[in-house]
Amino acid sequence: MKKNEVKVGGVYVAKVSDKLVQVRIDGESRHGGWDATNLTTKKKVRIKSAQRLRGEAGKTTRVTAREAAETAKTDERNDRDKDKAPRSELTLEEAAKLEKARAAKAKKTKATDGEKTPKRVSALDAAAQVLKSAGKPMRAQELVAAMAEQGLWTSPAGKTPHATLYAAMTREERDKGSDSRFRKVDRGQFAFTGKEA
Repeated sequence: MKKNEVKVGGVYVAKVSDKLVQVRIDGESRHGGWDATNLTTKKKVRIKSAQRLRGEAGKTTRVTAREAAETAKTDERNDRDKDKAPRSELTLEEAAKLEKARAAKAKKTKATDGEKTPKRVSALDAAAQVLKSAGKPMRAQELVAAMAEQGLWTSPAGKTPHATLYAAMTREERDKGSDSRFRKVDRGQFAFTGKEA
């Protein structure tokens, strides 16, 4: 929310102590932000910035799946403790909807019938395979192009995958020494040493 949208006396959904709760704005704080009352616990709280407010209570607000799950857990604990104040229905409804959506999405992405998803080949492993099959030293840019061409590895979204690969091969050579799969033979060129990871 924006600062100019916050009204004294209004009830809003806010994140307080990592939980989404309804708060009533009592007035502006002399330290900045607003003094408010947590309507669930009836305790005084200070809302330091408008970003902590998710929206007016009773209206649809954006809530992340993690916040929804945390709120649902908190509400379950509150139900067990009868002496605590009743939970917020707005937060509960949103938490339930988001938790269902998250569970459905997780169910879709799980591998079915015991099938395992294939492990993605790392850039270093792919570079070792390309150098092994090429039998000659290559530069990092040539390796990235060859790995993509052979379908071994493609950069997820990096702007300079060749620089990342070059640094990784240099680091492996430095750290592993004689056990390294890569050996720098000339400026910017690496050869396969014959060692396996």
